[in-house]
Amino acid sequence: MHDHLGAHVPLKGKTMFAGSVQTALDYHADALMVFTGAPQNTRRKPIDEFEIAQAQTLLASHGIDDVVVHAPYIVNLGNTAKPENYTFGVQFLREEVARADALGATQIALHPGAHLKDTPENAIKQIIKGLNEVISPTQHAHIAIETMAGKGTEVGITFEQLADIIAGIQNNDKVSVTFDTCHTSDAGYDIAHDFDGVLNQFDHIIGLDKLQMIHLNDSKNPQGSHKDRHANIGFGTIGFDALHYVYAHPQLKDVPKIMETPFVGPDKKHQFPPYAFEIQMLRSGQFDPDLLEKIQEHEGKLPEA
Repeated sequence: MHDHLGAHVPLKGKTMFAGSVQTALDYHADALMVFTGAPQNTRRKPIDEFEIAQAQTLLASHGIDDVVVHAPYIVNLGNTAKPENYTFGVQFLREEVARADALGATQIALHPGAHLKDTPENAIKQIIKGLNEVISPTQHAHIAIETMAGKGTEVGITFEQLADIIAGIQNNDKVSVTFDTCHTSDAGYDIAHDFDGVLNQFDHIIGLDKLQMIHLNDSKNPQGSHKDRHANIGFGTIGFDALHYVYAHPQLKDVPKIMETPFVGPDKKHQFPPYAFEIQMLRSGQFDPDLLEKIQEHEGKLPEA
């Protein structure tokens, strides 16, 4: 079954990207997202240590072509207070594009940034300036600007703000949007009850052709809360039916859908990935209220059929 459904998978140790692909296969995913290193910092290994050839063989043998990258959270092109951070952010993102292209990624999810003590308008101007310095007409991966929840001083919380950023970019055929269901609900859009209405709004303001990645997450907080706390599929305020509707939506059938839902377990030392179970549940179309117990019982691995 090729439904472009997958999850965030780790990239680490000796196996690197090949290990990431194997983890996705273990989840029965046919799409995957990786950070090219720790999301909280910008230390990165050289591209030739990523075990790319082995990974590509695995991907090809399973017919998977949806590989996406997530840029680290700490890059903030919207920071007008510290020019040195901006310069570093531009340089880092250029290198990130090179890494994504080497991995064969199609999209790079990017949190657009925060204005800190400035205005959203000034932050957006600077994000545009930065992306114009980063993006080259020859790159393969698209910069997929993410819809944000609006915590703190984030920008990119309305479709209008994202449209403004995209409109300012010269090579904007290399720019797309990551539509995060949790963030967009937290930003005030009614994903739970009127996804078609939200999608219609997105189409009018940005254009559906730009929606090239979905982060499929439930939310721990009510619509419009501006919090950004993900919940497992069906265990939050958006709910299983609405998220299954997004997953199965005919207008989004070719868009990779990546889950970044929380690990499940009683404490920090016993935390298991939910993804194999959530993928199976979405494909079945039936909500399982006992899912979290099953994930713990089987330590995140589906029992053999």
